[in-house]
This record gives sequence, structure tokens and C-alpha cells, in this order.
Amino acid sequence: MVKAVMAPNLAAKGNTRAVATAVPDAPPDPAAIKAAMRALAAAQAKALAGSEWVGTAFPERARAMHAGELPAGPIHGQTSLAEAKSLIDEGVAVAPLPFPVLPPDTIN
Repeated sequence: MVKAVMAPNLAAKGNTRAVATAVPDAPPDPAAIKAAMRALAAAQAKALAGSEWVGTAFPERARAMHAGELPAGPIHGQTSLAEAKSLIDEGVAVAPLPFPVLPPDTIN
């Protein structure tokens, strides 16, 4: 029978202190969270104001613009996470939006 090597179970030294973790003093203020979300949504809307919705054709259009086959310009649309990672690996500049965007034809 062979014994396995094990680390001994030793108690911590008495002169060491545990590292304190940061604990918030108070829970976040719901009004402040709502205000921050509104500001973020407004910033996204402003950024998309001059952008063209291309829907699910986003990856193809982004690649074509990157290759110089189409004139460069701001676009937004839909793609899968794997496709977005592929675009980034190819050097195409893309970024996720913080909030979902509805296609223009579905907005009242």
C-alpha cells in the first residue's frame, strides 16, 4: 500500500490578519440606478442617431466596409456572439450595445 502525498493541515499564525473585503455601507439607491440607466440609454440613442439599421446583415456589411467594398459609415444590427468574436478576430471594429435595439419597423 502506497500513501499519497498530502499537505499538512496547519492552523494560520496568530499574528496574521485576514484581508478585509470591501462591503458597501448602504444598498444602492434605486433612484440613482434608474437615473444612471436613463443616462446610459440616452447616450446609446444619441450614438445610434446617425447610424443605419442593417438587421441581420450586420456581419456581412461590417466585413464589406472593413474590406473597402462599401463606403465606411456607422451601422448597427444583430449578430451572434460567435460571429461578433469572429469579426473582432478579423480586425473589424465592433462593440456590443448596452441595451437591445428594436428594428425600426417594429417601433410604434
